Amino acid sequence: MTHRETLIIGSGPAGYTAAIYAARANMKPLVIEGEQWGGQLMLTTDVFNYPGFPDGVDGPKMMELFRDQAVKQGAEIMTEFVTKVDFSARPFGVWVGDTRHDAATVIVATGASAKWLDIPSETELRKVGGVSACATCDGPLFRGKDVVVVGGGDTALEEATYLAKLCKTVTVVHRRDSLRGCKAMQDRAFGTPNLTFLWDSAVDEIQDPAKQEVTGVVVRNVKSGDKKLLSAQGVFIAIGHKPATELFVGKLEMNPAGYLLVHAGTTKTNVPGVFACGDVQDPTYRQAVTAAGTGCMAALEAERWLAEHPV
Repeated sequence: MTHRETLIIGSGPAGYTAAIYAARANMKPLVIEGEQWGGQLMLTTDVFNYPGFPDGVDGPKMMELFRDQAVKQGAEIMTEFVTKVDFSARPFGVWVGDTRHDAATVIVATGASAKWLDIPSETELRKVGGVSACATCDGPLFRGKDVVVVGGGDTALEEATYLAKLCKTVTVVHRRDSLRGCKAMQDRAFGTPNLTFLWDSAVDEIQDPAKQEVTGVVVRNVKSGDKKLLSAQGVFIAIGHKPATELFVGKLEMNPAGYLLVHAGTTKTNVPGVFACGDVQDPTYRQAVTAAGTGCMAALEAERWLAEHPV
């Protein structure tokens, strides 16, 4: 058993920023970052909208810098999964396997993960690598090939424009007749010559699990019901995210979509001394800069709360 003034569950811009501020406040934070450290930015290519990087920055590189800064300031990091929490009394209990870590305050920064289409062919072909939710991870495997991106928001447009640098053609399949992504991303996508859009369409099937490779995508027009087969060798799913809050069911209040609820204008959850920051409590903005901002808020609020409620 170990005891900490603050323990941070998760990583990414929110978790690492919270760690930087907590460490500088001499709270000696422990960050249990999970095996996939760095959050969603580890799956992101060039980031052009984070202040301080006028020429853009690679997502994983930015997270490496965040992480290194947290360690340099004095945070301790464990690349492990949290298996259980107990917020019923102080000190709060956070388990990694059979080891309990006690904490006077806890900051939750577990983020969100990619959603999938949940069709059988998708599940089968994910196993062999033909279907992915990470263009930066798997895009180079499809260099010079035809690929499909499913979605219409910022994530889908970012994935599509990145893939267009590597692939012969990129077709974006979107259920609506207009995009949800920001204007800058839309302009970038529309200006990419080998990137095209298939509107009012949904993916019914990905072929061909029997061949253990992607050979095409069966697309259905959601208005007419007509179907057609698109030739493709890779499919990238970019239809949104779900918050990683399973660990906190029955422990912390959530909205119907599973995002943690915080008091307006703060990172305070319904449990005094437990704070939530980043995408795990943000169904609206889901940006690196807002995640980092709430990470700062969580650390400052944990420090102030601890001063008022000493161990």
